[in-house]
Amino acid sequence: MIVLGMDLGPHWVFIVWAYGLAAAVIAALITWVVLDHKAQHRTLAELEAQGLRRRSRRDAKPDGQLP
Repeated sequence: MIVLGMDLGPHWVFIVWAYGLAAAVIAALITWVVLDHKAQHRTLAELEAQGLRRRSRRDAKPDGQLP
């Protein structure tokens, strides 16, 4: 089989499946990271709405501004 002008030889099925599987794994990892990022932001917003603040923001004024 010739793909994009390259002859992949008799193992073209393995090569195509390997690249496809690698692309699927990378896409799944990117999706997982994006969804986890959104979940962490949502959890942080809920905690801050309850009045909890991050330790790194300890010196912030109540309105969120730094002195």
